[in-house]
Amino acid sequence: MTPDDYCQQKAAASGSSFYYSFLFLPAERRRAITALYAFCREVDDVVDECSDAQLARTKLAWWRGEVGKLFQGEPSHPVARALQPFIQKFEIRAKYLNEIVDGMEMDLTQTRYLDFAGLERYCYHVAGAVGLLAAGIFGYRNPRTLDYAKALGTAFQLTNIIRDVGEDARKNRIYLPADELQRFGVSAKEILDAKTSENFRKLMAFQARRAEGYYASAMAALPAEDRRDQRAGLIMAAIYRATLAEIERDGFKVLTQRTSLTPLRKLWLAWKTWIAA
Repeated sequence: MTPDDYCQQKAAASGSSFYYSFLFLPAERRRAITALYAFCREVDDVVDECSDAQLARTKLAWWRGEVGKLFQGEPSHPVARALQPFIQKFEIRAKYLNEIVDGMEMDLTQTRYLDFAGLERYCYHVAGAVGLLAAGIFGYRNPRTLDYAKALGTAFQLTNIIRDVGEDARKNRIYLPADELQRFGVSAKEILDAKTSENFRKLMAFQARRAEGYYASAMAALPAEDRRDQRAGLIMAAIYRATLAEIERDGFKVLTQRTSLTPLRKLWLAWKTWIAA
């Protein structure tokens, strides 16, 4: 199995909406973004699959070492080897790869966030930094596109947090800021016990408006001259925003179910967005 084959299998197996945004890219850029996505899956799996926090830290430290080896021209893991040809061409930076690893490590030490400032920092590490790398792979001329990519990454992560409230609670994780729970009269115990209330729905509506604000900021920041090159990100945005709208229409039943779009609808949104951009 080649490094590219390994990354392709990793991406396809995840069933993620991101996979649909890669389909229309030119082959070289598709290989690069698939390798980046596989990197994110690898380091995320370390946290999700290791019950021993110390072992997870050791594995994440290994990945930091692998990032160093990648930029020294000596990568050993298939994902790093798949990324290697694109480092210079698509502005793949060690700083951003390491920031992603740092974000995953945050999950080993923090299961609650006091306020949105702390959560926003987490969102940058696990998604904003990915957005900055992805923007370079897709191609851009205007540096304002990086503002778009960072905001869009945060919007994606906020959408994930809304969608996965129940799933995260079953892992004893609550990403919703504690001061906002208090403001809306929702206790952490209610979330851990999967008890939906009118106050909880109001809290989630507030979170959804915040996420939409980040989508709007991202779209406003995207320069017209880079819109066509950034179509893959726009496809992701269309799929994620449609998912968020479904969650809201369904009354924010996120404590007991996980909303997702059908593959056919994702493909339709991908095609429609690609030809319209």
